[in-house]
Amino acid sequence: MKSIAVVILNWNGKGLLEQFLPSVMSHSEVAAIYVADNASTDDSIAFVKANYPAIHIIQNNGNFGYAKGYNDALANVEEEIYALVNSDVEVTEGWLEPVIELFEQDPETAIIQPKILDYKNKTHFEYAGAAGGFIDKYGYPFCRGRIFDTIEEDNGQYDDITEIFWASGACFFIRKDVYRELAGFDEDFFAHQEEIDLCWRAFNLNYKARFCHKSVIYHVGGATLNSINPRKTYLNFRNSLWMIVKNVPALQLFPVLFMRMLLDGLAGIRFLSKGQAAHFGAILKAHFSFYIKFFHFINKRKSNKYKNYYKTKSIVWAYFIKGGKVFDKNFNNSL
Repeated sequence: MKSIAVVILNWNGKGLLEQFLPSVMSHSEVAAIYVADNASTDDSIAFVKANYPAIHIIQNNGNFGYAKGYNDALANVEEEIYALVNSDVEVTEGWLEPVIELFEQDPETAIIQPKILDYKNKTHFEYAGAAGGFIDKYGYPFCRGRIFDTIEEDNGQYDDITEIFWASGACFFIRKDVYRELAGFDEDFFAHQEEIDLCWRAFNLNYKARFCHKSVIYHVGGATLNSINPRKTYLNFRNSLWMIVKNVPALQLFPVLFMRMLLDGLAGIRFLSKGQAAHFGAILKAHFSFYIKFFHFINKRKSNKYKNYYKTKSIVWAYFIKGGKVFDKNFNNSL
């Protein structure tokens, strides 16, 4: 059996560690377990040392966010498979074995996501990943089980092992060798959508990401930065633009960027119409940040490795205009 490391990134998260480490410890007998700490100022690491001496602790020397936090920590982890798990995740019995089996059966599979259900409403999918992610032509991510704010009940409709485009960073399995080949997450992102960028870069190198329904976890979501925080809006819009510049095929790049900026403008107007001026300002700030670093990200492109990446042309059109509120396996480029 391939060796596996469960790596939990922590920053001032003692309460979450108290709540969720017991499930990880109970159901991860086949794994080495690590807590990677982003220079916490609370006593979370003292708590881990006192209560879970078997856990390996990696101490980063700053709060580096998700991307650099994991990059620095994983330089010290040598197991063959990484399971990157948010600190607000409850795992279930047998969650690791189907994933390890899938990696062993299919050498082309580099990334795997489990079924992610909502810890607060366990009959429903959770926003961050649900039953596996896809992306539209203009860089908008969506999931089987979650499109924009519409979240489906889990009735077994996605109980399969299937290829997806991206896996959620809430619980993200990746082969160590592939992670290192890709030089890990893009540290410019800090947090949000860096896992989609990593999956996109893996896709461009012909690696596969898969969803494995036999592995089930429950995610709180928003425990570190909730959905109504303008900071999250800023990071999502900024990082999405950066991701497009890095990964969209050259002939499509500027048309896609132009349309994406128009759609971002409409999103900003929608925020204003709902009295959410701070989120409108976050989109403006995101665009200014994008302009400032545009050529920096152009220089990150790998020009000869691009493939068609999107499952549907516009999830915005499909959702808001055509009323497609749930994932349709027949989504195609004509939407």
